[in-house]
Amino acid sequence: MAQSHKFQDLEEMGEGLVAFINSSQLETLRQVKDEHLALFDQHLETKKIVTQILKDVAQIEERAGQMLLDMGEEKTRGERELESLGEQLRQATAKSQMSDSELQFLQRELESLRNTEHELETLQSEVDEDTTEVIPSSIYVAQVYYLITKIKWEYDTQPNVLKGVHYGADLATPINIDTSTRSRSDVSDQLWGFVSTEW
Repeated sequence: MAQSHKFQDLEEMGEGLVAFINSSQLETLRQVKDEHLALFDQHLETKKIVTQILKDVAQIEERAGQMLLDMGEEKTRGERELESLGEQLRQATAKSQMSDSELQFLQRELESLRNTEHELETLQSEVDEDTTEVIPSSIYVAQVYYLITKIKWEYDTQPNVLKGVHYGADLATPINIDTSTRSRSDVSDQLWGFVSTEW
């Protein structure tokens, strides 16, 4: 019973639509159809525009993502370079400190050498003064010894070697005595043996 009631409602609605279409003017229907087509065309155009916008946005997002990746890599490279520069700076600072220390050490050494040079100059001056006074008397004493002993000594020998020549009345006798192997009294006796006892 309910189904027949629904069918009757549908039939009445169909008749109402047919009556409306028949009663409507044809021009109005064409206008509605044209507006409907224009709306459909506008919908298609909007869909194309939106699709293009979405593609552009996707490309922009892709480029932005790539740029972010590139920037991340650049940042990582920059951090590594900064770390390397920091290490180089630390090494340069350490070298600079070592150079400063070495420079201070060398300055102290130079100052010490200058002081030593000054002391040597003072000593040389004192020696020069002493030499001008002592050497003439030493030369005089050496000449007196030569007149007495007739021995002429070589002075550029080793400390433990006595070298010279005894000029006797008839012949010259070389002297070569190693004082490290003989006692002082033996050396003295040998040397006095050259001296003539005749006055």
